[in-house]
Amino acid sequence: MPSYTTSDIRNIALVGHGGSGKTSLAEAILCATGALHSPGMVEKGNTVSDHTDEAKEHGHSLTNTVLHADHQGRHLNLIDTPGAGDFGPLAMAALPAVETALLVINAQTGIEPLTRRLMDRIRDRKLCGMIAINKIDGDNVDLPTLVEQVREAFGSECLPINLPAGGATSVVDVFDADSGEADFSSVEEAHTRIIDQVVEVDEALMEQYLETGEVEPEKLHAAFTRALREGHLVPICFTSARRHDAPSTATGVKELVDILLRHAPDPAEGNPQTLIKGEQNVDLEADPDKPLVAHVFKIVNDRFGKLGVFRLFQGRLNKNTPVYVGTAKKPLRITHIHKVHGAEHRETDELIAGDIGALVKVEELHYDAILHQSAEDGDLKLDSGAFPEPMYGLAVTARSRGDEAKIGDALHRLDEEDPTFRVSRDPSTGEMIIAGMGEMHLRIILERLKKKYNVEVDTRPPKIAYRETIQSKAEGHHRHKKQTGGAGQFGEVYLRIEPLERGEGFEFSNDIFGGAIPNQFIPAVEKGVRQVMETGCIAGYPMQDIKVSVYDGKHHPVDSKEVAFVTAAKRAFQDAIHKAKPTVLEPIVNVEVTIPGDKMGDITGDLSGKRGRIQGTDMLPGNMALVRAQVPLSEMANYQSQLKSVTGGQGSYTMEFSHYEPAPPNVQQQIVAQYKPHEEED
Repeated sequence: MPSYTTSDIRNIALVGHGGSGKTSLAEAILCATGALHSPGMVEKGNTVSDHTDEAKEHGHSLTNTVLHADHQGRHLNLIDTPGAGDFGPLAMAALPAVETALLVINAQTGIEPLTRRLMDRIRDRKLCGMIAINKIDGDNVDLPTLVEQVREAFGSECLPINLPAGGATSVVDVFDADSGEADFSSVEEAHTRIIDQVVEVDEALMEQYLETGEVEPEKLHAAFTRALREGHLVPICFTSARRHDAPSTATGVKELVDILLRHAPDPAEGNPQTLIKGEQNVDLEADPDKPLVAHVFKIVNDRFGKLGVFRLFQGRLNKNTPVYVGTAKKPLRITHIHKVHGAEHRETDELIAGDIGALVKVEELHYDAILHQSAEDGDLKLDSGAFPEPMYGLAVTARSRGDEAKIGDALHRLDEEDPTFRVSRDPSTGEMIIAGMGEMHLRIILERLKKKYNVEVDTRPPKIAYRETIQSKAEGHHRHKKQTGGAGQFGEVYLRIEPLERGEGFEFSNDIFGGAIPNQFIPAVEKGVRQVMETGCIAGYPMQDIKVSVYDGKHHPVDSKEVAFVTAAKRAFQDAIHKAKPTVLEPIVNVEVTIPGDKMGDITGDLSGKRGRIQGTDMLPGNMALVRAQVPLSEMANYQSQLKSVTGGQGSYTMEFSHYEPAPPNVQQQIVAQYKPHEEED
């Protein structure tokens, strides 16, 4: 059994933009708690977090890494998340596993694109948010301005809980203390601000504070936690995980650990996790005596088998606990339970509510799976949040004939590990398509494919996820009649189609009256329509935003069968589409480019030349600039190398799917022309 209770556990995710120093901060925290004797360094490849060969080779985190430490009677679970380039969205997978998210901001670069999106997700999930402004001893740092930018971007509830002192070589507490020297602001003023903010959530404390001007420190913890839980307070801490003048020394990290252990909520104090069962919400309690419920938030496939890392929301897990995975009808036989610490898996006898652990060699596990204790709870689901849509695609084929059978299984295992990666087969070409967040993401995927599974592939140029739709109403009709000597085939279908609002998908309506098409054949009609929706009609891309209503038809008492109505519906739908002004939709992405300020004109001009629409620009600390634009995805191929060339390697960008809109006529003509050979083959 663990030596700690649920109330002793603190679950913290370190999130932030690439380069903010999350991994170095995790190392410093492990040192401050005594879990490490000396901190590793990312550039030396000896950190606990970045333990994989690929993370060491590329010099930044590529996946979520679970760490833990015991300190001052508390058990601290840390999740170090990636933030660089295409891997930043993976941080979102870690958020359901914690009560508190520590948003790390680089003091030299300030609020970056991913920083904003992560704060939005933290608030969407109702997590307790804290901010660590890291690298406070860096060059060209303006901390007072950065604090104001944080408050402007994320709200006035963002308040320092400590302040830098001694030229950023130490920090001074402003929560418990109301006097002292700081590098900027006033300790007394900062103390008053944060106490005012905390007592506002408790009327009794507020009344006492107004009457006496003081509140006993022991009374403030519950109010502090409540303020965190309600988003009424976002404490700002100042750190330097690796001081420039002494890389093995940290500033403000011991104080940060103290804040996390004292003030971050335990699993029972945080906002309760809500699952969905059918149409009802189910609030869980971090109670070891309740029935077990856990959520798998990470999958790893390695030479030892499948590892599923989970957060135990409720109950306790030991080798005698029956565990069902999702809708499974039979429970698992638990043989090994592990605590994960970087690359180490430390076996344990039991886990209690609120803890984070792992099961090994359980093939039934998958990302987002719910583990539970009763077959009746098979429909339990967790809304873990949507990920950005994978937009960058490659068609892949096995380089060696012997690898053709291996490639599907290998890609499936990589798909299991990464919720931002997709594998599919193009229905029109039969090609295997892999899709990810960008060029770098897929390059790493192909490296894993070669190193982990010894499979090499050839790739074709990026495949853009175009869509097809219609612009007007129309009707279609087809009679399918086939005589083969014996029983024939007969089915006749009349249908209407009309466009839906963008993003509404597909709607099918049965408007048959009088039995013109018997009810048993209506599913066949819908099946035929859906087949065209999946394969497209004019360019070979899936269709969307269309309503189809079947309103008439004919059948034959002997020759009518499902296949006849599937075929008739397909041809009738295609007939209607060609009359309804079909068009090709192209994906538009939101792009945020961070560049040196003197390159802003070059970048805005280049994006405009890519049919982009500039949405705004901002100046950032350190003479950097942020350009926001909406650009067709097809224009963003090889943008990483172009940006590197223009900015001398100082620029970076992020992009995420925004919406679909009709492609210009010349682009549509090219896309449709490329599809004609496939149509002729059919």
